[in-house]
Amino acid sequence: MTTALNLVNVTLEYPDGGSVLKALDAVDLTVRRSEFLSLVGPSGSGKSSLLAVAATLVKPTAGRVLIDGQEVSTLTEADHTTLRRDKVGIIFQQPNLLPALTAVEQLMIRDHLRGNPLGASRRKAEELLEVVGLTGEAKKRPHQLSGGQRQRVNIARALMGNPLVLLVDEPTAALDHERSESIVRLLRQVTDEFQTATVMVTHDTGFLALTDAVATMRDGGISRASIPSPTPTR
Repeated sequence: MTTALNLVNVTLEYPDGGSVLKALDAVDLTVRRSEFLSLVGPSGSGKSSLLAVAATLVKPTAGRVLIDGQEVSTLTEADHTTLRRDKVGIIFQQPNLLPALTAVEQLMIRDHLRGNPLGASRRKAEELLEVVGLTGEAKKRPHQLSGGQRQRVNIARALMGNPLVLLVDEPTAALDHERSESIVRLLRQVTDEFQTATVMVTHDTGFLALTDAVATMRDGGISRASIPSPTPTR
């Protein structure tokens, strides 16, 4: 499998009064295409900081971040924006859908901002809504959708740019167990189908067996382990 995301000796520090807070401490992490990685650890351990650095939203104090083999520290801010648009999909904990837009329009507007024709954007949006199980909900607005359905729109929206890397922040935090499992299974499906390198931050360890590996963070450091076999049927 091709390496899609690579963090090499990444450190992130913030001033904290008269001292320095080390949010990430010499982190090394490699995630390959079609690989689904769970990122776990207590609050304040560095999980959100790692996602922000991987998404090129925050520049690390030291170390290297490579996406599809490209060193991001050498890029201009405009190039960072292009990289995120073309190679990185971000799924936030809250879907943050626009109230006035239908499900299909939520996806279309993102693609149209990339300069693609509306007709092509609509066809692609409809195809992705079918992938996430929302074919019949395309014309519904956010208030007409359940929490799980809104998160599915959120996932489909992140896939509109055909991302190489998919970064997911607590996608099940506001959902019950049944809907949470369906969302993690969907992320498993899209990781396989779209061959993304998927990193999911989660506090819910009940679904780790649906992923390929788990990385545990504590005090800014990271350790990684494979999921023991056998894994459940996908």
